[in-house]
Amino acid sequence: MRNIFAVVLLAAATLAAASASAEIRTFIIANNADGYGVDRCLATGANCGVAVAAAYCRSQQFAEAQSFRKIARDEITGASTGSTACLGSCNEFVAIECKR
Repeated sequence: MRNIFAVVLLAAATLAAASASAEIRTFIIANNADGYGVDRCLATGANCGVAVAAAYCRSQQFAEAQSFRKIARDEITGASTGSTACLGSCNEFVAIECKR
């Protein structure tokens, strides 16, 4: 009986340690970032968005993409929201959440 309890306890501790070590990071990239298809796939919500987000996460040494979405400039900490910050062309942004 003690052996079974020890095995269950060890398994629970291993699972807890594994889940605690999962690192999740959110990357904010410009809609017009070269080479990833962000403007065509992520920002527009096209079907290729999952593959593009996964490729971006792998390029940043993460295992997988958890989520991606278009974000507004005012959601970015430290971003200027005044109209003078956007004379000419303004970038739109996409947030990609990656997991190790």
